[in-house]
Amino acid sequence: MRMTTFLLPVIAASVAVVLSSVFVVDEREKALVLQFGQIKSVKEDPGLAFKIPFIQEVVKYDDRILSLDTETIEVTPSDDRRLVVDAFARYRIADVVQFRQAVGGGGERLAEDRLSSILNAQIREVLGADQVTSDTILSEDRRGLMNRIRDQARASALGLGLDVIDVRLKQTNLPSQNLDATFARMRAEREREAADEIARGNEAAQRVRALADRTVVETLSEAEKEAQIVRGQADAQRNGVFAEAFGADQEFFAFYRSLQAYEKALMGSNSSMVMTPDSEFFDYLKSDRARQ
Repeated sequence: MRMTTFLLPVIAASVAVVLSSVFVVDEREKALVLQFGQIKSVKEDPGLAFKIPFIQEVVKYDDRILSLDTETIEVTPSDDRRLVVDAFARYRIADVVQFRQAVGGGGERLAEDRLSSILNAQIREVLGADQVTSDTILSEDRRGLMNRIRDQARASALGLGLDVIDVRLKQTNLPSQNLDATFARMRAEREREAADEIARGNEAAQRVRALADRTVVETLSEAEKEAQIVRGQADAQRNGVFAEAFGADQEFFAFYRSLQAYEKALMGSNSSMVMTPDSEFFDYLKSDRARQ
């Protein structure tokens, strides 16, 4: 009974010592074994590993590709047109020993703060360089600018044990205080272009209408001229017929013309005439020759 009472604490203590000396390294992690703050070993392969209990401690870091969003900053390209820019980066802990020496106990949070500062500095340097305008940043050429930011940030981040894999610009907008002025300028330019187009359209319409009016006048004039010629020719032909008839029988021609006059004067169902009985208009009606 006494032996059992003695062995149980010993067994429990032994189990505790064994358990505290064993740790597991996940395939997504890297581990450092520290003794009084000094690095004693690095565990990068997944599986079981051992340490001295109560003396050594284990610090684990993520071995996956991590993401970092930078704060929004303002940059001024070479054309002095300010832009609001933010970015995101993909990185990983490449050298866990150098990472620990650089950030100490601050861990990934401190590393991200430093990496964010590096990225912002490189964004300002690359986007604010000579020959880099706001149009360049907003065009397809921004891919080359992002690659330059990535390469320069990678060189600076190596001192932290980090490998910057990729950098992408998320937004490149005008500052809010400049948006209204920019939109007003764009609106004014579009309105000016619209006014120019309307003026050119009105000018073209005036030319078309003037040409059409001139064509109408010329066509009507030509038609009127031809009509006058035809009427003149018809009148001449009629007068020739009348002259020939008059020459053939003057008395009959006079009689025919009088009948035409009677017909025109007495047209309609309610015609009336007032004249003296000895009027020459009715010579043929009261003439002895007419009765013959």
